[in-house]
Amino acid sequence: MEEEIRKDFLELMALMEKGDIQAFKEKAYECLPVDIAEGLEEVEDSAHVIKLFRMLPKDISSDVFSYMTSEQQQLIAESATNAELKALVDDMFMDDTVDFLEEMPANVVKKVLQNADENTRAVINQFLNYPENSAGSLMTIEYVDLHDYFTVRKAMDYIRRTGIDKETVYTCYVIDDQRKLVGQVSLRKLIVAPESTYIRDIMDTNIISASTTDDQEEIADDFRRYDLTSIAVCDKENRLVGIITIDDIVDVIQEENTEDIKKMAAIIPSDEEYMKTSVMNLVAHRLPWLLLLMISATFTSTIITHFEQLLASAVMLTAFIPMLMDSAGNSGSQTSVTVIRNMALGEVELRDWFKVLAKEIGVAVVSGAALAAVNMLRMMIFTDAGLLVSATVSVTLLCTVIIAMIVGCLLPMGAKKLGFDPAVMASPMITTIVDACALLIYFMIATIILGL
Repeated sequence: MEEEIRKDFLELMALMEKGDIQAFKEKAYECLPVDIAEGLEEVEDSAHVIKLFRMLPKDISSDVFSYMTSEQQQLIAESATNAELKALVDDMFMDDTVDFLEEMPANVVKKVLQNADENTRAVINQFLNYPENSAGSLMTIEYVDLHDYFTVRKAMDYIRRTGIDKETVYTCYVIDDQRKLVGQVSLRKLIVAPESTYIRDIMDTNIISASTTDDQEEIADDFRRYDLTSIAVCDKENRLVGIITIDDIVDVIQEENTEDIKKMAAIIPSDEEYMKTSVMNLVAHRLPWLLLLMISATFTSTIITHFEQLLASAVMLTAFIPMLMDSAGNSGSQTSVTVIRNMALGEVELRDWFKVLAKEIGVAVVSGAALAAVNMLRMMIFTDAGLLVSATVSVTLLCTVIIAMIVGCLLPMGAKKLGFDPAVMASPMITTIVDACALLIYFMIATIILGL
């Protein structure tokens, strides 16, 4: 926590312990809900967490609750009375309620559903039945929907009357009598339009929408591509059933980026926070890939064993193996990360594979030639390797960089073509493959140049 935020929270804790309820509530209104929630994460005494939360003003407690960790949410839910739990759930936005319940054990979910009214219970159950990480599981039903036959005046009266309970009012969605999505209109346009104007005459019919079963990664890509702050979610009949707002998509982007980073480092993704993950869980997420990569690396030792006589004849060749393998691995990793990232951003499609390959070969030739020239000069000046050995290492360096960049380019695109996650083909896997290629090339070139 930042120093100023920490200071405010400590003051809030002091007022709680002193029992000064009025001063506590005044201070709570000065703090942002997310800052209070972050402060509660550092409170180890669960009794203090429950006491502080119960002392919060009712109109901000639900906001604080939505930002709390799932462990603390469970603590609050289990300690709350039925009336307190009902009031808390009733005051939360539906998407926050669903996010909370998805992380809770069955007994907490049962307690919440038992204390919800019939309509709320039906909506919650519907949300919980959507596939995980789908648009349906992300959306909220707190949105402004206007009929296309409304006038601007009627629409503004409707927004004033109901907008306080909506997650956003900046974009209003227009529906017909069958609740089918027919357009959208911004609050700004409503404000400046004549009051007698019909919504159908000023609405935008060129709208971006999502289906309830769309993957959250696709939704995030739409937000980025079209600069959206919210998106309508429709069912199979194009009936408006909810919206997804930018605050939820920011969380999705963070989750997806974290997942990709872990895959690129050969770690099985996990939703658990690092500090709350046990050593054995960390081992379970890392060890399978480490074992696979270790076993696959036996190809490298097999190649070295096969060329033992060559190494015995020119022992100096051994000294340059780490440099060649590192250069090959680094080159392949650079290319794979670049290609994977551009594929994730939608800037590179599978149909572009030949253009990407041609570009990366160009980069590889120039980069490899530069590295080979510098290496040749370094070896001639600073080592006693001799012309032939220096040439062998330098030519190998050029060839391995080219091969590594080709592999780093094609493997992720091939993985996507086969339906696998391209991130899996990043650094560790690329490095293992190009290491073996580098050794094969090295020994083949040494055999030709040195005549061994």
